[in-house]
Amino acid sequence: MKAPVCIVNARLPRWLLPPAWPATAGGPALAELTLADGRITGMTPMTDRAPTAPDSGRWDVMGAPVLPGLVDAHTHLDKTLTLPRMGQVQPGLLAAIDAMMTDRAGWTEADVRERAGRALGWAWQAGCVHMRSHVDWWEADSTPLAWEVLAGLSAEWRGRIHLEQVSLIKLPLFRDLAQARRLAARVAATGEHAVLGAFVHSSNWDAEALRHVFIAAAETGLDVDLHVDEELNPDARGLAATASIVRETGFGGRVVCGHTCALAAQPEKEALATLDAVAPLPITLITLPITNLLLQDAATGRTPRLRGLTLVREARERGIPVLVASDNVQDPFCRVGSYDPVEALAAGVLAAQLGDPFDEWSDSLCRSDWLRRTPLSAPSLVGAAADLVIFMDADAWGWPSRASRRVVLRSGIPLSPFSPQPERLHP
Repeated sequence: MKAPVCIVNARLPRWLLPPAWPATAGGPALAELTLADGRITGMTPMTDRAPTAPDSGRWDVMGAPVLPGLVDAHTHLDKTLTLPRMGQVQPGLLAAIDAMMTDRAGWTEADVRERAGRALGWAWQAGCVHMRSHVDWWEADSTPLAWEVLAGLSAEWRGRIHLEQVSLIKLPLFRDLAQARRLAARVAATGEHAVLGAFVHSSNWDAEALRHVFIAAAETGLDVDLHVDEELNPDARGLAATASIVRETGFGGRVVCGHTCALAAQPEKEALATLDAVAPLPITLITLPITNLLLQDAATGRTPRLRGLTLVREARERGIPVLVASDNVQDPFCRVGSYDPVEALAAGVLAAQLGDPFDEWSDSLCRSDWLRRTPLSAPSLVGAAADLVIFMDADAWGWPSRASRRVVLRSGIPLSPFSPQPERLHP
Protein backbone atom coordinates (compact mmCIF):
# COMPACT_ATOMS: atom_id res chain seq x y z
CA MET A 1 0.00 0.00 0.00
CA LYS A 2 1.23 3.48 -0.88
CA ALA A 3 1.23 6.25 1.68
CA PRO A 4 -2.39 7.45 2.01
CA VAL A 5 -3.34 11.08 1.50
CA CYS A 6 -6.66 10.60 3.26
CA ILE A 7 -7.73 8.21 6.05
CA VAL A 8 -11.48 7.85 6.42
CA ASN A 9 -13.72 6.25 9.04
CA ALA A 10 -11.07 6.54 11.75
CA ARG A 11 -12.28 6.09 15.34
CA LEU A 12 -10.42 8.69 17.40
CA PRO A 13 -10.54 8.82 21.22
CA ARG A 14 -12.81 11.37 22.83
CA TRP A 15 -9.91 13.16 24.56
CA LEU A 16 -8.39 13.99 21.16
CA LEU A 17 -11.54 15.57 19.73
CA PRO A 18 -12.78 19.17 20.11
CA PRO A 19 -15.80 19.72 22.38
CA ALA A 20 -18.14 20.41 19.44
CA TRP A 21 -17.32 17.13 17.70
CA PRO A 22 -20.61 15.37 16.78
CA ALA A 23 -21.65 12.15 18.48
CA THR A 24 -23.46 9.07 17.21
CA ALA A 25 -25.30 6.35 19.09
CA GLY A 26 -22.04 4.40 19.39
CA GLY A 27 -19.80 7.28 20.48
CA PRO A 28 -17.99 10.11 18.69
CA ALA A 29 -18.53 10.38 14.95
CA LEU A 30 -15.84 8.75 12.85
CA ALA A 31 -13.18 11.03 11.41
CA GLU A 32 -11.56 11.82 8.10
CA LEU A 33 -7.88 12.74 8.28
CA THR A 34 -6.09 14.43 5.41
CA LEU A 35 -2.32 14.08 5.11
CA ALA A 36 0.30 16.04 3.17
CA ASP A 37 4.08 16.25 3.38
CA GLY A 38 4.18 13.85 6.30
CA ARG A 39 1.78 15.88 8.46
CA ILE A 40 -1.92 15.83 9.31
CA THR A 41 -3.48 18.81 7.58
CA GLY A 42 -7.14 18.29 8.43
CA MET A 43 -9.51 16.40 10.73
CA THR A 44 -13.26 16.49 10.06
CA PRO A 45 -16.26 14.36 11.05
CA MET A 46 -17.39 11.90 8.40
CA THR A 47 -20.36 13.08 6.35
CA ASP A 48 -22.19 12.00 3.21
CA ARG A 49 -20.16 14.34 1.06
CA ALA A 50 -17.68 13.11 -1.50
CA PRO A 51 -14.26 12.05 -0.15
CA THR A 52 -11.51 14.66 -0.30
CA ALA A 53 -9.02 12.34 -2.04
CA PRO A 54 -9.27 9.98 -5.00
CA ASP A 55 -9.63 6.28 -4.29
CA SER A 56 -5.94 5.71 -5.05
CA GLY A 57 -4.93 7.76 -2.02
CA ARG A 58 -7.95 7.11 0.21
CA TRP A 59 -7.69 4.50 2.94
CA ASP A 60 -10.90 3.40 4.62
CA VAL A 61 -10.01 1.94 8.03
CA MET A 62 -13.67 1.05 8.63
CA GLY A 63 -13.95 2.33 12.19
CA ALA A 64 -10.64 0.97 13.50
CA PRO A 65 -9.31 2.76 16.63
CA VAL A 66 -6.56 5.23 15.79
CA LEU A 67 -4.07 6.88 18.17
CA PRO A 68 -1.21 9.31 17.67
CA GLY A 69 2.33 7.96 18.15
CA LEU A 70 2.86 6.27 21.51
CA VAL A 71 4.93 7.43 24.47
CA ASP A 72 6.67 4.95 26.78
CA ALA A 73 7.41 7.33 29.62
CA HIS A 74 9.34 5.13 32.07
CA THR A 75 11.68 2.33 31.00
CA HIS A 76 15.08 0.89 31.93
CA LEU A 77 17.00 0.26 28.71
CA ASP A 78 20.26 -0.29 30.59
CA LYS A 79 18.84 -3.29 32.47
CA THR A 80 16.64 -4.70 29.73
CA LEU A 81 16.82 -8.31 28.52
CA THR A 82 19.32 -9.41 31.17
CA LEU A 83 17.10 -12.01 32.84
CA PRO A 84 18.02 -14.99 30.57
CA ARG A 85 21.61 -14.94 31.83
CA MET A 86 20.70 -14.78 35.53
CA GLY A 87 19.99 -17.61 37.91
CA GLN A 88 17.14 -17.70 40.38
CA VAL A 89 16.23 -14.18 41.56
CA GLN A 90 14.61 -13.81 44.97
CA PRO A 91 11.27 -11.96 44.98
CA GLY A 92 10.93 -8.30 45.88
CA LEU A 93 12.40 -4.93 44.87
CA LEU A 94 15.53 -4.96 47.02
CA ALA A 95 16.43 -8.51 45.97
CA ALA A 96 16.06 -7.50 42.32
CA ILE A 97 18.40 -4.55 42.93
CA ASP A 98 21.01 -6.92 44.39
CA ALA A 99 20.74 -9.26 41.39
CA MET A 100 21.07 -6.34 39.00
CA MET A 101 24.13 -4.96 40.76
CA THR A 102 25.84 -8.34 40.40
CA ASP A 103 25.06 -8.54 36.69
CA ARG A 104 26.07 -4.92 36.12
CA ALA A 105 29.68 -5.72 36.99
CA GLY A 106 29.98 -7.57 33.68
CA TRP A 107 28.37 -4.96 31.42
CA THR A 108 30.27 -3.77 28.37
CA GLU A 109 29.48 -1.06 25.86
CA ALA A 110 28.65 -3.67 23.24
CA ASP A 111 26.38 -5.56 25.62
CA VAL A 112 24.35 -2.51 26.66
CA ARG A 113 24.14 -1.23 23.08
CA GLU A 114 22.89 -4.55 21.73
CA ARG A 115 20.22 -5.01 24.39
CA ALA A 116 19.02 -1.41 24.40
CA GLY A 117 19.06 -1.24 20.60
CA ARG A 118 16.95 -4.38 20.38
CA ALA A 119 14.46 -2.83 22.82
CA LEU A 120 14.26 0.37 20.77
CA GLY A 121 13.47 -1.74 17.71
CA TRP A 122 10.58 -3.38 19.55
CA ALA A 123 9.26 0.01 20.64
CA TRP A 124 9.55 1.36 17.10
CA GLN A 125 7.51 -1.53 15.74
CA ALA A 126 4.86 -1.01 18.45
CA GLY A 127 4.37 2.61 17.40
CA CYS A 128 6.44 4.52 19.99
CA VAL A 129 7.72 7.95 19.01
CA HIS A 130 8.96 9.04 22.46
CA MET A 131 10.67 7.03 25.20
CA ARG A 132 12.27 7.87 28.51
CA SER A 133 14.81 5.53 30.06
CA HIS A 134 16.22 5.63 33.58
CA VAL A 135 19.89 4.70 33.89
CA ASP A 136 21.42 3.40 37.11
CA TRP A 137 23.96 5.88 38.47
CA TRP A 138 25.37 4.67 41.80
CA GLU A 139 28.75 6.46 41.93
CA ALA A 140 29.24 10.15 42.63
CA ASP A 141 32.46 10.76 40.73
CA SER A 142 32.03 8.84 37.47
CA THR A 143 29.52 8.67 34.66
CA PRO A 144 28.03 5.19 34.13
CA LEU A 145 28.97 3.32 30.98
CA ALA A 146 25.29 2.82 30.15
CA TRP A 147 24.67 6.58 30.37
CA GLU A 148 27.18 7.18 27.60
CA VAL A 149 25.76 4.34 25.49
CA LEU A 150 22.22 5.68 25.73
CA ALA A 151 23.40 9.17 24.84
CA GLY A 152 24.81 7.66 21.64
CA LEU A 153 21.62 5.73 20.93
CA SER A 154 19.56 8.89 21.46
CA ALA A 155 21.53 10.55 18.66
CA GLU A 156 21.30 7.48 16.40
CA TRP A 157 17.53 7.20 16.81
CA ARG A 158 16.83 10.93 16.41
CA GLY A 159 13.98 11.42 13.96
CA ARG A 160 12.53 7.99 14.73
CA ILE A 161 12.21 7.81 18.53
CA HIS A 162 12.87 10.77 20.79
CA LEU A 163 14.88 9.07 23.54
CA GLU A 164 15.33 10.84 26.88
CA GLN A 165 17.53 9.54 29.69
CA VAL A 166 17.14 10.01 33.43
CA SER A 167 19.94 9.63 35.96
CA LEU A 168 18.66 7.10 38.50
CA ILE A 169 20.83 8.22 41.43
CA LYS A 170 20.39 6.91 44.96
CA LEU A 171 19.18 9.68 47.24
CA PRO A 172 22.14 9.68 49.70
CA LEU A 173 24.43 10.93 46.93
CA PHE A 174 22.54 14.24 47.09
CA ARG A 175 23.14 14.65 50.83
CA ASP A 176 26.04 17.03 50.19
CA LEU A 177 24.79 20.05 48.23
CA ALA A 178 28.09 20.62 46.45
CA GLN A 179 28.08 17.03 45.26
CA ALA A 180 24.42 17.35 44.19
CA ARG A 181 25.40 20.34 42.07
CA ARG A 182 28.25 18.41 40.45
CA LEU A 183 25.94 15.51 39.63
CA ALA A 184 23.34 17.83 38.10
CA ALA A 185 25.99 19.62 36.05
CA ARG A 186 27.23 16.31 34.66
CA VAL A 187 23.70 15.30 33.70
CA ALA A 188 22.96 18.69 32.13
CA ALA A 189 26.13 18.48 30.03
CA THR A 190 24.66 15.44 28.24
CA GLY A 191 22.14 17.59 26.36
CA GLU A 192 18.51 18.63 26.34
CA HIS A 193 17.32 15.03 26.37
CA ALA A 194 18.78 14.47 29.88
CA VAL A 195 16.74 14.64 33.10
CA LEU A 196 17.89 14.60 36.74
CA GLY A 197 16.50 11.67 38.70
CA ALA A 198 16.76 9.96 42.07
CA PHE A 199 15.63 6.81 43.84
CA VAL A 200 13.46 7.87 46.80
CA HIS A 201 12.56 5.01 49.14
CA SER A 202 12.05 4.51 52.88
CA SER A 203 15.29 2.50 52.95
CA ASN A 204 17.31 5.62 52.00
CA TRP A 205 14.99 8.42 53.09
CA ASP A 206 16.62 11.82 53.53
CA ALA A 207 14.41 14.91 53.26
CA GLU A 208 17.35 17.31 52.97
CA ALA A 209 18.92 15.27 50.17
CA LEU A 210 15.62 15.39 48.28
CA ARG A 211 15.57 19.16 48.66
CA HIS A 212 19.09 19.28 47.20
CA VAL A 213 17.85 17.42 44.12
CA PHE A 214 15.51 20.31 43.36
CA ILE A 215 18.03 23.01 44.20
CA ALA A 216 20.58 21.46 41.84
CA ALA A 217 17.99 20.87 39.11
CA ALA A 218 16.78 24.48 39.28
CA GLU A 219 20.31 25.84 39.02
CA THR A 220 21.07 23.75 35.92
CA GLY A 221 17.68 24.11 34.21
CA LEU A 222 16.87 20.40 34.45
CA ASP A 223 13.52 18.73 34.87
CA VAL A 224 13.23 16.09 37.61
CA ASP A 225 12.05 12.48 37.31
CA LEU A 226 11.91 10.44 40.53
CA HIS A 227 11.36 6.83 41.51
CA VAL A 228 9.15 7.56 44.53
CA ASP A 229 7.73 5.27 47.21
CA GLU A 230 8.08 2.10 45.15
CA GLU A 231 6.91 0.07 48.12
CA LEU A 232 3.83 -0.78 50.15
CA ASN A 233 5.13 0.81 53.34
CA PRO A 234 2.38 3.15 54.60
CA ASP A 235 5.03 5.28 56.31
CA ALA A 236 6.73 6.19 53.03
CA ARG A 237 6.57 9.95 52.53
CA GLY A 238 8.46 10.59 49.32
CA LEU A 239 5.57 11.93 47.24
CA ALA A 240 4.22 14.14 50.03
CA ALA A 241 7.69 15.56 50.64
CA THR A 242 8.20 16.14 46.92
CA ALA A 243 5.00 18.15 46.71
CA SER A 244 6.01 20.19 49.74
CA ILE A 245 9.47 20.95 48.34
CA VAL A 246 8.15 21.88 44.88
CA ARG A 247 5.61 24.23 46.46
CA GLU A 248 8.05 25.84 48.89
CA THR A 249 10.88 26.31 46.38
CA GLY A 250 8.69 27.35 43.46
CA PHE A 251 10.54 24.85 41.27
CA GLY A 252 10.00 25.93 37.66
CA GLY A 253 10.56 22.65 35.84
CA ARG A 254 8.39 19.61 35.30
CA VAL A 255 8.44 16.89 37.96
CA VAL A 256 7.62 13.29 37.12
CA CYS A 257 7.01 10.81 39.93
CA GLY A 258 7.02 7.15 39.00
CA HIS A 259 5.45 4.31 41.01
CA THR A 260 4.13 6.01 44.23
CA CYS A 261 2.80 2.58 45.22
CA ALA A 262 2.72 3.50 48.92
CA LEU A 263 -0.37 5.65 48.36
CA ALA A 264 -2.37 2.45 48.01
CA ALA A 265 -1.17 1.22 51.41
CA GLN A 266 -1.86 4.42 53.34
CA PRO A 267 -5.09 5.40 55.11
CA GLU A 268 -7.38 6.87 52.49
CA LYS A 269 -7.67 10.29 54.11
CA GLU A 270 -3.89 10.62 54.23
CA ALA A 271 -3.35 9.41 50.66
CA LEU A 272 -6.00 11.73 49.26
CA ALA A 273 -4.53 14.67 51.16
CA THR A 274 -1.21 13.98 49.41
CA LEU A 275 -2.94 13.96 46.02
CA ASP A 276 -4.70 17.21 46.90
CA ALA A 277 -1.26 18.73 47.56
CA VAL A 278 0.09 17.39 44.25
CA ALA A 279 -2.84 18.57 42.10
CA PRO A 280 -1.95 22.29 41.70
CA LEU A 281 1.74 21.59 41.08
CA PRO A 282 3.63 20.74 37.85
CA ILE A 283 3.80 17.06 38.79
CA THR A 284 2.97 14.10 36.58
CA LEU A 285 2.45 10.60 37.99
CA ILE A 286 3.45 7.45 36.15
CA THR A 287 2.05 4.05 37.00
CA LEU A 288 3.82 0.85 35.94
CA PRO A 289 1.18 -1.88 36.17
CA ILE A 290 3.09 -4.89 34.86
CA THR A 291 6.22 -4.50 36.96
CA ASN A 292 4.45 -3.39 40.12
CA LEU A 293 1.95 -6.24 39.92
CA LEU A 294 4.85 -8.68 39.70
CA LEU A 295 7.23 -6.98 42.15
CA GLN A 296 5.11 -5.60 44.99
CA ASP A 297 3.87 -7.90 47.76
CA ALA A 298 6.05 -10.64 46.27
CA ALA A 299 7.07 -13.66 48.34
CA THR A 300 8.04 -17.24 47.59
CA GLY A 301 5.21 -19.79 47.69
CA ARG A 302 2.44 -17.29 48.44
CA THR A 303 -0.21 -15.61 46.32
CA PRO A 304 0.19 -11.81 46.55
CA ARG A 305 -2.60 -9.97 48.33
CA LEU A 306 -1.92 -6.41 47.19
CA ARG A 307 -1.79 -4.91 43.69
CA GLY A 308 0.96 -2.32 44.10
CA LEU A 309 -0.64 0.35 41.89
CA THR A 310 -0.83 4.00 42.76
CA LEU A 311 -4.22 5.73 43.05
CA VAL A 312 -4.62 6.46 39.35
CA ARG A 313 -8.35 7.12 39.37
CA GLU A 314 -8.22 9.47 42.34
CA ALA A 315 -5.29 11.32 40.72
CA ARG A 316 -7.23 11.78 37.47
CA GLU A 317 -10.25 13.07 39.37
CA ARG A 318 -8.00 15.85 40.70
CA GLY A 319 -6.66 16.78 37.28
CA ILE A 320 -3.22 15.28 37.90
CA PRO A 321 -1.64 14.01 34.65
CA VAL A 322 -1.19 10.24 34.77
CA LEU A 323 0.86 8.21 32.31
CA VAL A 324 1.16 4.42 31.98
CA ALA A 325 4.49 2.89 30.95
CA SER A 326 6.37 -0.38 30.49
CA ASP A 327 9.05 0.00 33.19
CA ASN A 328 11.33 -3.05 33.33
CA VAL A 329 11.31 -5.62 30.55
CA GLN A 330 12.74 -9.14 30.94
CA ASP A 331 15.15 -8.35 33.75
CA PRO A 332 15.22 -9.30 37.47
CA PHE A 333 12.54 -6.70 38.26
CA CYS A 334 10.07 -8.01 35.67
CA ARG A 335 10.39 -11.19 33.67
CA VAL A 336 7.86 -10.20 30.97
CA GLY A 337 7.18 -7.16 28.78
CA SER A 338 7.73 -6.08 25.18
CA TYR A 339 8.11 -2.26 25.03
CA ASP A 340 4.52 -1.96 23.88
CA PRO A 341 2.89 0.55 26.25
CA VAL A 342 -0.54 -0.68 25.13
CA GLU A 343 0.33 -3.97 26.85
CA ALA A 344 1.05 -2.05 30.06
CA LEU A 345 -2.26 -0.21 29.87
CA ALA A 346 -4.09 -3.51 29.31
CA ALA A 347 -2.70 -4.74 32.64
CA GLY A 348 -3.73 -1.47 34.28
CA VAL A 349 -7.26 -1.68 32.91
CA LEU A 350 -7.76 -4.95 34.77
CA ALA A 351 -5.78 -4.20 37.92
CA ALA A 352 -7.24 -0.70 38.44
CA GLN A 353 -10.67 -1.50 36.95
CA LEU A 354 -10.46 1.40 34.51
CA GLY A 355 -13.58 2.25 32.53
CA ASP A 356 -13.61 3.44 28.88
CA PRO A 357 -9.94 2.64 28.25
CA PHE A 358 -9.89 3.98 24.69
CA ASP A 359 -11.85 7.20 25.15
CA GLU A 360 -10.62 8.13 28.62
CA TRP A 361 -7.29 6.41 29.31
CA SER A 362 -5.47 6.08 25.98
CA ASP A 363 -4.10 9.59 26.51
CA SER A 364 -1.89 8.02 29.20
CA LEU A 365 0.10 6.49 26.31
CA CYS A 366 0.28 9.57 24.08
CA ARG A 367 0.80 12.80 26.04
CA SER A 368 4.51 13.59 25.79
CA ASP A 369 3.75 17.17 26.92
CA TRP A 370 3.07 15.72 30.37
CA LEU A 371 6.78 14.85 30.62
CA ARG A 372 8.52 18.17 30.00
CA ARG A 373 8.18 21.78 31.10
CA THR A 374 6.42 22.83 27.90
CA PRO A 375 3.02 24.39 28.70
CA LEU A 376 0.18 21.88 28.76
CA SER A 377 -2.44 22.49 26.10
CA ALA A 378 -5.42 20.80 24.52
CA PRO A 379 -4.13 17.98 22.28
CA SER A 380 -4.72 18.25 18.55
CA LEU A 381 -3.79 16.14 15.54
CA VAL A 382 -3.99 18.94 13.01
CA GLY A 383 -0.52 20.21 12.20
CA ALA A 384 1.18 17.28 13.92
CA ALA A 385 3.38 14.71 12.24
CA ALA A 386 1.37 11.91 10.67
CA ASP A 387 2.68 9.38 13.20
CA LEU A 388 -0.35 7.19 13.78
CA VAL A 389 -1.15 3.75 15.15
CA ILE A 390 -4.19 2.00 13.62
CA PHE A 391 -5.46 -1.06 15.51
CA MET A 392 -6.76 -3.20 12.68
CA ASP A 393 -8.61 -5.94 14.60
CA ALA A 394 -9.82 -3.97 17.64
CA ASP A 395 -12.82 -1.80 18.32
CA ALA A 396 -13.11 1.08 20.75
CA TRP A 397 -15.32 -0.87 23.17
CA GLY A 398 -13.01 -3.86 23.63
CA TRP A 399 -9.69 -2.03 23.17
CA PRO A 400 -6.94 -2.75 24.24
CA SER A 401 -8.00 -6.33 23.54
CA ARG A 402 -7.05 -7.51 20.03
CA ALA A 403 -4.55 -4.66 19.78
CA SER A 404 -1.50 -6.66 18.69
CA ARG A 405 -2.13 -6.35 14.93
CA ARG A 406 -1.65 -2.73 14.05
CA VAL A 407 -0.48 -0.47 11.27
CA VAL A 408 2.15 2.08 12.27
CA LEU A 409 2.49 5.20 10.12
CA ARG A 410 5.59 7.39 10.37
CA SER A 411 5.17 10.75 8.67
CA GLY A 412 2.27 9.13 6.84
CA ILE A 413 4.28 6.17 5.53
CA PRO A 414 3.57 2.59 6.70
CA LEU A 415 6.52 1.03 8.53
CA SER A 416 6.33 -2.35 6.80
CA PRO A 417 4.17 -4.37 4.43
CA PHE A 418 0.75 -5.08 5.89
CA SER A 419 -2.79 -6.03 5.01
CA PRO A 420 -4.47 -2.62 4.63
CA GLN A 421 -7.98 -3.79 5.38
CA PRO A 422 -9.34 -4.41 8.88
CA GLU A 423 -10.51 -7.93 9.57
CA ARG A 424 -14.13 -6.81 9.70
CA LEU A 425 -16.28 -3.74 9.70
CA HIS A 426 -15.92 -2.00 13.03
CA PRO A 427 -19.10 -0.79 14.75
